[in-house]
Amino acid sequence: MSSKHHLYAVVPITCFILVCLFALQHYGTHRIGFIFAPIVLAWLLCISALGLYNILRWNPHVYQALSPYYMYKFLKKTRKGGWMSLGGILLCITGSEAMFADLGHFSYTAIQIAFTFLVYPALILAYMGQAAFLSKHHQLQSSYQVGFYASVPVVVRWPVLIIAILASVVGSQAIISGTFSIINQSQSLGCFPRVKVVHTSDKVHGQIYIPEINWMLMILCIAVAVGFRDTKHMGNASGLAVMTVMIVTTCLTSLVIILCWRKPPILALAFLLFFGSIEILYFSASLIKFLEGAWLPILLALILMTVMFVWHYTTIKKYEFDLHNKVSLEWLLALGPSLGISRVPGIGIVYTNLISGIPANFSRFVTNLPAFHRILVFLCVKYVTVPYVPPDERYLIGRVGPATHRSYRCIVRYGYRDVHQDVNSFETELVERLAEYIRLDGSQSPGIHERIIEDGSRSAESTGECRLTVIGTMAFSGNPAFEMEGSVHPQSVSVGFRTVDSVTDMIEMEHVASNERRVRFAIDDDSEETRPEMRILEELEELGAAQQAGTAFILGHTHVKAKQGSSIFKRAAIDIGYNFLRRNCRGPDVALRVPPASLLEVGMVYIV
Repeated sequence: MSSKHHLYAVVPITCFILVCLFALQHYGTHRIGFIFAPIVLAWLLCISALGLYNILRWNPHVYQALSPYYMYKFLKKTRKGGWMSLGGILLCITGSEAMFADLGHFSYTAIQIAFTFLVYPALILAYMGQAAFLSKHHQLQSSYQVGFYASVPVVVRWPVLIIAILASVVGSQAIISGTFSIINQSQSLGCFPRVKVVHTSDKVHGQIYIPEINWMLMILCIAVAVGFRDTKHMGNASGLAVMTVMIVTTCLTSLVIILCWRKPPILALAFLLFFGSIEILYFSASLIKFLEGAWLPILLALILMTVMFVWHYTTIKKYEFDLHNKVSLEWLLALGPSLGISRVPGIGIVYTNLISGIPANFSRFVTNLPAFHRILVFLCVKYVTVPYVPPDERYLIGRVGPATHRSYRCIVRYGYRDVHQDVNSFETELVERLAEYIRLDGSQSPGIHERIIEDGSRSAESTGECRLTVIGTMAFSGNPAFEMEGSVHPQSVSVGFRTVDSVTDMIEMEHVASNERRVRFAIDDDSEETRPEMRILEELEELGAAQQAGTAFILGHTHVKAKQGSSIFKRAAIDIGYNFLRRNCRGPDVALRVPPASLLEVGMVYIV
């Protein structure tokens, strides 16, 4: 009876620990992270000492099992039974991969050193110790179902159990943090719906918390614990998931060998065959346990892959719709008092995914409200496939039309691990970069519109847009400015740079911490070289007055529909799946941290 009561208490205790673990996530791992390393170190030293103890006491010759010959001999003797047991043997390595969950937060060298000199030796000693114990105890005379705890001396069994629970909590925390990082990077690259990301640490970069994902993970973990009630089924699920990850990693590594390392294909093929054959052997042994719990990771992977595919596919189709329906620059330049269009004070920031041309949502805005701001900025936020973009390479700015139109295009590039600013600091920095661009553009030969590659082959002669210029934080302190060359792709901005003459004039912008924001442009007129033209002064003054008048963010409020004649799968994915995800995820105004008082939404229907 006592053993039954013991088993009945395991599931509630497990659920309680899970609830506590997920409930503490919003505080951030940096608050308790300082105890993680001592716990893991204590656990590794503990299993190493226990393994060494069992080896010396029960079977000192067990070290011979390290030879691959005994693996071959074992499979030859047991045949099908030995092959089926590989699924259980696989559980010996599951869990050790948890240290790779936070790979993005540590260097490769640190992980290689830790695994080679600490984790791997500790695991080898632990499993050799259990093998030595089981070689003398073929039938366990104990109520414990796990051979590890049976091999632990009774005197230290409870302390070892406590350390094991703490180590499992640390391992679970690593998996949770890794999940947050992957989801954050996926949504930055447009492969996952927008969710709330909270940066829990001001000092340690990358420590984030995603409430929606956190509570979904908690519900799934509790459901698995209550539904399975058996470590065997959980082990089968974990084993198949780990082996699938290993196979995918091996396939991708073979591509890295060819594409990134520029090695001969024969070397990549040899790598794939050697490691892939071993992993396929374990994978096939895990796959036969499909109905015994291994179906769970397959089901979750299919659901997650479907969500990511639907979101990414529709996002690409929306971009293509914007590209096809964009408005010509001539239409924008023709807007004026003769058509009843007026320019109102302030800065209008039009958010668009296009890197050139006028978005359709702006034409819809002007059609319904025949007025737009004196300073017009077409803002495009792009996420590039690098972790970080240096601040002095983040802003690419150019003119849209002549200088008198006061219209600009700004591409802001973020890496998938960059931290976004709040809207006030972003607005202030954007105005500073615009002022720097105006100063830089005015110091060069006026009226020269260089060529910009627009979605393939169009040039400035047909679009009236200047080449985008990289405006950095040190553009006027002696460092060279840069200009963009090459093509700009829809999903990322590929940039090549060439140096131009730097500008020595200093533009000072001061942000007054009050309800009313003021901008002051201090220009030194002492030097002959620093006497700006009146056009530059006038443009800077208009920019400062516009920021003081206020800023409005013009965003599209989209609804996506599949075009007529689409297949039932496409209609279900877009009309039902994507729109459901869009309604239940964070909108672009929340993602960009736009205050409601400064937001203007324009309704748009996308037919894709």
